[in-house]
Amino acid sequence: MADVYTNPEKHVVLHNSVKMPILGLGTSHDGGYSHEAVVYALKICGYRHIDTAKRYGCETYIAEAVKASGVPREEIFLATKCWPTDYGTTATRDAFNGSCQRLASEYLDMYLLHWPDVPSRVKDKKQLLQDTWRTLEVLLDEERVRVIGISNFLEQHLEMIMEECSVIPHVNQCEFHPYNNPKKLRDYCTERNIQFEGYCPLANGQILNEPKIQEIAGIHGKSPAQVLIRWNLQKRVVCIPKSTKEHRVRENSEIFDFTLSQKDFETLDLLHCDLHVSWDPNCVT
Repeated sequence: MADVYTNPEKHVVLHNSVKMPILGLGTSHDGGYSHEAVVYALKICGYRHIDTAKRYGCETYIAEAVKASGVPREEIFLATKCWPTDYGTTATRDAFNGSCQRLASEYLDMYLLHWPDVPSRVKDKKQLLQDTWRTLEVLLDEERVRVIGISNFLEQHLEMIMEECSVIPHVNQCEFHPYNNPKKLRDYCTERNIQFEGYCPLANGQILNEPKIQEIAGIHGKSPAQVLIRWNLQKRVVCIPKSTKEHRVRENSEIFDFTLSQKDFETLDLLHCDLHVSWDPNCVT
């Protein structure tokens, strides 16, 4: 078994005792998909966490990459998401089964509700979210999935789920980087034992030229991207940077051999300006 599951620095333990690798490889419909990069990440760089979504359209390709890597399926933490147009008791189960089929896996390690927004035709948003969440709980009971959670949920959205849930979400995946550091939301999750997971840790490259980040990178002999990923990991935020370039995939994984100082943290934490770089959820129809 890869050391990601034996080294406490390389995983977090969720409130149901499941170990989740703290570093993963993100995928997206933006920027294309690289089969070679995913195989390289798994086979050469030691990644054991792959994040995707039905919406991205690459689940079938990921199944091919996992097979080509030669890494046993049971070593890989495979996560995907349910798009709002698939919310609802029957629709969500069908979407889950479809993702399993495309990923060539009988089970998923993690299944997330992709957005709190629902199609405009829905009259009772809260009821739909609660019904959908209950379906995830049933899939968990059936041992079809090991971890269930949400993505892009703020406190008010989480409250809708928490009102009626039997299982508190294990994970909340949101945009997270020094320019978008939602401390209130993270505190809310921490208080309820919900693991915070961050996507867009490099803000889609928009903050790599930030002078203060570059200065810290120079001090440690690391790249700005490595500093940003390390900032996530030292906060114990699960981090899923994405890249289609093999050398970037490797660079993003070489972040366990240095430590940011308290001064570094203070500098980075002061950069918050509520910048959002993720795509617009208003495409939900």
